[in-house]
Order: sequence, then C-alpha cells, then structure tokens
Amino acid sequence: MSTAPTAHQRADLGKQPVSAALAGPYGHPWHPMLIPIPIGAWITALVFDIGSHIVDDPGFLTRGAEWLIAIGVLGALAAAMAGFLDLLAIPTGTRAFRTGLLHMSLNLAVTVAFAINFAWRHGSYTDGRAVGGGMLALSAVSLAVLACSGYLGGRLAYRYGVRVADEGTQAEGFH
Repeated sequence: MSTAPTAHQRADLGKQPVSAALAGPYGHPWHPMLIPIPIGAWITALVFDIGSHIVDDPGFLTRGAEWLIAIGVLGALAAAMAGFLDLLAIPTGTRAFRTGLLHMSLNLAVTVAFAINFAWRHGSYTDGRAVGGGMLALSAVSLAVLACSGYLGGRLAYRYGVRVADEGTQAEGFH
C-alpha cells in the first residue's frame, strides 16, 4: 500500500531538474542566469525611450531602444524555455505550482507585449524623432507587470525553494 507523498517529499521534487543539460544541474538552474538579459535590455530600452524626449537628436536612442526590445524578447524566450522545464519539476496541485503558472503567464504576456512594441516601432523611426508616448507607456506598463512576475519568481526560489539545493547541501558552505 503506497502512501501519498508528504509536503517535504513534494518540495524535494521541485528541487530536482527535469533535465540537467537543458534546465541546469541540481542547485544551479539556467533560468535565473538567463533572466537578466531581458530585464536589463527592457529597462535600458525604457531609459532610452525617456532619454529620447530629453536630448536634441533622439534618433540613436529610439533605434537603440527598438533593438534592445528585440534582444529582450529573444532573451526572454531562452529564459522561458529553461523556466518551463523548472515548472515541470514542481508537483501539480501545489501552491508552488500555481505560483509558477502565474509567474509563467505574466512573463509570457510581457514578452508578447514587448514583441508587439518592437513590431509597432520597427522601421518607423528612421527620421530621428523621439519615441511615441504610446510605445513608451507600453514599455512602462510591461515592466510594471514584469516586476510583479519577478516578485513571484523570487517567491518560488526563496520561499518555496524551487530548484534550490536542499538545506543539507546548503549547509556545506557554512562548515
């Protein structure tokens, strides 16, 4: 007669990679290493957008923001693939899994919003003018949603310990 796994046993499942080659080895997942690419690119794009309203010749900033958005979308897709594998390691029906689903959904929505933002901008700033207010607002709102999703990602790692080495392994660093 088998018994249902305990909460501790289910939590241990969320620490193990589905595939170490694709998701990163135990205690060292790829997803958190990839997320700075889209976050940094998109924040810098917003700074460039704002800057395009301040400088006399904004063309270089609007073109730079456009390509930073594209780099962010590509980086987000790479991070999403690794993150999806991490999600698959979490037992379904748990609070951690529901948090992971919301985290993933928000990130996908942000990535789609930035892809739309790139398409909206693409090729339209060859005359060197400042970025439009609607595009700037879309970037700002998308980053606000990304911040909420980042909070959830932090909750997954730091509160629920998803893909984080167990406490016994972590204790090795304190001997």
